[in-house]
Amino acid sequence: MLSFFKSKPLLKDLIPDNYIDIHSHLLPGIDDGAQTFEDSLHLINALQGLGTTQIITTPHIFQNFWENNSQNIKANEEVTRKELNKNNIHIPFRAAAEYMMDDSFVKLFQSVELLTLKDNYVLVEMSYINAPIQLYSILFDLQVAGYIPVLAHPERYVFYHNNFEEYKKLINAGCLLQLNLLSVVGYYGEGIAKIAEKLLQKGMYSFVGSDVHHNNHMAAFQQKIRIKETIPLKEVIANNQFFRID
Repeated sequence: MLSFFKSKPLLKDLIPDNYIDIHSHLLPGIDDGAQTFEDSLHLINALQGLGTTQIITTPHIFQNFWENNSQNIKANEEVTRKELNKNNIHIPFRAAAEYMMDDSFVKLFQSVELLTLKDNYVLVEMSYINAPIQLYSILFDLQVAGYIPVLAHPERYVFYHNNFEEYKKLINAGCLLQLNLLSVVGYYGEGIAKIAEKLLQKGMYSFVGSDVHHNNHMAAFQQKIRIKETIPLKEVIANNQFFRID
């Protein structure tokens, strides 16, 4: 008997051969991502196996947790790239950062140049507990300083789940939204998968990222997606071509 229900694809099968990843934690020993160069090498090989052809990795800059700065990130990037070359990994690989929007962030971007994904596009995040009180002031000041905010994994901020209008408000405030790919397989929970699907259906995402930290994240690409329609997801994945280095 023919099934009336089409089997959903695996997430890995939706990743194109020219995929550009703009969110990951692959620099060794710098945050909660790869801890050793061997970890970095394994994860980068695995991303290449999915079809990734360029990587912009984004270590955390988060006061009192991950006290990184442009200098130590770029130094780590340089060493890591040299080691990758020694291991015959020649994929375009560079570091930006994922900035926590906290009390120190405004002082930071008003005093030093941020590490961007490309041009003036900067990856930002906020606490999973609550949005910063001065969120819209931060976003405004960031844009006045010449940056375009790209908000990482908005579907994971559960305090917005019952107030969907806040997502529209973020976009109207000039914030672009970046989907974590693993959200669509339910890796972070069913509620987050549903919000991701709703944001996709409404065309509210601009880009995607793997947000890969470790082997469990890579393994999740072998899971079936939980969302109904693949076309909106494929379209947002394709948008990452904007970050291609020619």
